[in-house]
Amino acid sequence: MTQHDSLSPERWAAFGRDQQLLMIANEMNRASSLTGASDLASFRRCYERVLRLVDLTVEVNASSALRRELLRWRELAAAVFIAPGPTLAEHRELFRALLLLNPVAARQIPFVLG
Repeated sequence: MTQHDSLSPERWAAFGRDQQLLMIANEMNRASSLTGASDLASFRRCYERVLRLVDLTVEVNASSALRRELLRWRELAAAVFIAPGPTLAEHRELFRALLLLNPVAARQIPFVLG
């Protein structure tokens, strides 16, 4: 059971789109510190939370364009999640792509990705 399993779609929908994407990005940021570490289990737990939040975001957003792009992004995130040894470069590229989905989130790139 992940941390966000009890988060209902109704509660998630109460957050704005910007906030939703920033909360997904927060989990990606947590995973950033674990990509080179030997603690692959913690990295995967971060990605489980990421995938759960993306699923909720897709479920509650009416914008078909956002849903389509998030589902494409989710497929890439799932590939990193199941990879035997995800790399920092793969993670950073995926993190950057997520942030670029939203103008508010994109402004965080210099702070979290340099």
